[in-house]
Amino acid sequence: MCKGLSYLPSSCLEKAKGMRVKLSHLAEIHHKQKVQDGKILQDLETLLNSKIGLQAFRGFLRSEFSEENLEFWLACEEYRVSPSNLHKTKASSIYNQFINPDAPLEVNLDAETRESLLSLMDVPCADTFNNAQQRIYSLMAKDSFPRFLRSHHCAEAINVS
Repeated sequence: MCKGLSYLPSSCLEKAKGMRVKLSHLAEIHHKQKVQDGKILQDLETLLNSKIGLQAFRGFLRSEFSEENLEFWLACEEYRVSPSNLHKTKASSIYNQFINPDAPLEVNLDAETRESLLSLMDVPCADTFNNAQQRIYSLMAKDSFPRFLRSHHCAEAINVS
């Protein structure tokens, strides 16, 4: 039969109080993390800047056989911050992998953007792919991202984080 807390030694009561404080602190941290993780899904830019969000989005696109847009966007991000002495090599690689009509991961760009890029390939600079990257970003934001939000990949990302 329970006689109440007064029958417990004071050392047990102190330990219980300490545990309660620690548990409430952990619960608060967990809640803040859940709120932060929910913000990952508020827009595509935030998602792409989150390791967990990017991984989930990539998995989703892979399941739809359409990850070339994300891979192109990431390649452009890497290109933009690469040293200028590597621009010509990297630009050529990006063009051959994503832009060229025979590219293995060809992205969906209009003819004007493709021709504009082709003319910049001789002397590429840090912003060579900005226009094309923005077009692909817009395509992902309007098409892939809303579908991702309705997918099990998104639900799993929320549950994992």
